[in-house]
Amino acid sequence: MNLMEYIYNTWAWYVSGPLIACVLYFLLIMGKKFGMSSNLKTFCAIGGAGQLSNFFKFDWKANTWNLWVVAGIIVGGFIAFQFLTPYAPQIHEDAVMQLKEYGINSVNTSFLPLELFGIENLFSLRGLLILLISGFLVGFGARYAGGCTSGHAISGLSNIQWPSLIAVIGFFIGGLVMIHLIFPIIF
Repeated sequence: MNLMEYIYNTWAWYVSGPLIACVLYFLLIMGKKFGMSSNLKTFCAIGGAGQLSNFFKFDWKANTWNLWVVAGIIVGGFIAFQFLTPYAPQIHEDAVMQLKEYGINSVNTSFLPLELFGIENLFSLRGLLILLISGFLVGFGARYAGGCTSGHAISGLSNIQWPSLIAVIGFFIGGLVMIHLIFPIIF
């Protein structure tokens, strides 16, 4: 499939953008905030993390709607993967060449690079270290920033919150540092 067919067959911004806006509108009128770190916080509270940290001591039963968000993401991701996207996304040839220099050859053939996310790589020492360190950094960063990327970028910016703008700028700078400075060292 060429790039034009891919663009033609994906959901356009003018479909997905208003759908996201509708979801945010309904959350706003219900007094809720959107963000994946809120959902993970609820899961941790359910699992008893409140015994280890006061941050997780709250009435998680009042936030059970977060569990429906996670269920919707899982079901929606499954439906999109199985029925709506029969091909891997195509990325620009320059990016393909750069990734191949790093030893990632599964570009444009799968949704995730198998060299990073293949089962055999996840259970290697290197894979486990990458998961642990990156998970810690993402968790620490989300807590330090007062929310995650989706919460700040989608919910916070739509509510015109200055701290969310600063956080989103920080997320982008961190992403650029990761891909241009740290990623080449890892690979």
